[in-house]
Amino acid sequence: MTPTPGSANRNAAQHQRGTPAGPLSGLLVADFSRVLAGPLATMTLADLGARVIKVERPGTGDDTRSWGPPFSPTGATYFDSANRNKESVCLDLAKPDDRKLARELAMRADVLVENFKPGGMDRLGLGYAELSAGNPGLIYASISGFGSAGGASLMGYDFIIQAVGGLMSITGEKDGGPIKAGVALVDVLTAKDTTIGVLAALAARAVSGLGAHLELNLLSSLQGALANQGQAFLGSGTVPQRLGNAHPSIVPYQLLQCADAPLAVACGNDGQFAKLTQVLGIAGIAQDPRFATNNARVEYRTELVPILEDALSASSALIWQDKLIDAGLPVGHVAGIDEGIAYAESLGLEPTIEVRNVAGDFVGRQIRHPITWIPAISLPAVAPPSLGEHSDTIRAWLVNGASSSAVDTMPHERR
Repeated sequence: MTPTPGSANRNAAQHQRGTPAGPLSGLLVADFSRVLAGPLATMTLADLGARVIKVERPGTGDDTRSWGPPFSPTGATYFDSANRNKESVCLDLAKPDDRKLARELAMRADVLVENFKPGGMDRLGLGYAELSAGNPGLIYASISGFGSAGGASLMGYDFIIQAVGGLMSITGEKDGGPIKAGVALVDVLTAKDTTIGVLAALAARAVSGLGAHLELNLLSSLQGALANQGQAFLGSGTVPQRLGNAHPSIVPYQLLQCADAPLAVACGNDGQFAKLTQVLGIAGIAQDPRFATNNARVEYRTELVPILEDALSASSALIWQDKLIDAGLPVGHVAGIDEGIAYAESLGLEPTIEVRNVAGDFVGRQIRHPITWIPAISLPAVAPPSLGEHSDTIRAWLVNGASSSAVDTMPHERR
């Protein structure tokens, strides 16, 4: 990566203070985003070592600070999920003096992430064209709901995108109504796309020395994630429909009812299906022309499922799970989030991290960034900031030596 003025000094200063330096250490990220997609992307950058300064509205801050219950010792758990390892500064962008400080922050930044309505940052004098003239290495990521063209005026909420983008139409029971995913999945997908774009732009900047303007929108991220379902329509003209927990192209690949509860069964090939029938004591059906191949099983799905569930009714889901796993088959019972975390822990995946406050006191646990580094590296795990927690220090830093080429020696007191 091409270092920005002072980035090497930041990196060295962090090492001198004994602070762990992640792979993005030395990068400064100006976070002008709120709610989930943008904050989750910038938290990912922070998890990887970047310094992230979150710009918030005085008095209220990020909308998700009030999105509770539930609440944790540091605030709303919704806010917590996307804002650890950051610093918070309150700036009123309606005021010229605060806009000047925001601009100064952008002039020093390697990356800026924003999710104002398209054109909103331009009207504040913080658009890419204006900022890049003074900071040509700036990587500027703009996130919207529907893009900056025909959908620029539309409000971009995950729930609405799931509806109009087609995801709801394939989610839910076959004879029921459309259902949204149980998490703001489109925001999460957009956050990952944003992070990928920023990392790619950083790699390009290492060669050219120039930044880039990245435009991302929730609708495009959703449609990019439709994968086989989207291609089913483009390639065949067939519009996918809801199948509940069943798979449109693989059988059995769904929940099957046992004596007490459903069991997720995923047979990806004919050999796995034959092994399944052996364990269930109905091996003969694997030679039945209706069920011998996956294509046939898809066609005769409604005849096959009752046969499998009749066999599974002889025992509980957990007993069948153990038997089928022992046979080398991909199955699993339907777990709660608490059970899922415990299961990951039992597998040695270390799904959570401990976060601590400024004083170093334990605050709670959060889901860790999912990449495991080999060999291991030490990454920050600092609790989300209180609103404006760093306002005084950051304001003073931006005012004193207010030059985009000034060496950045501000201590990062939260790391």
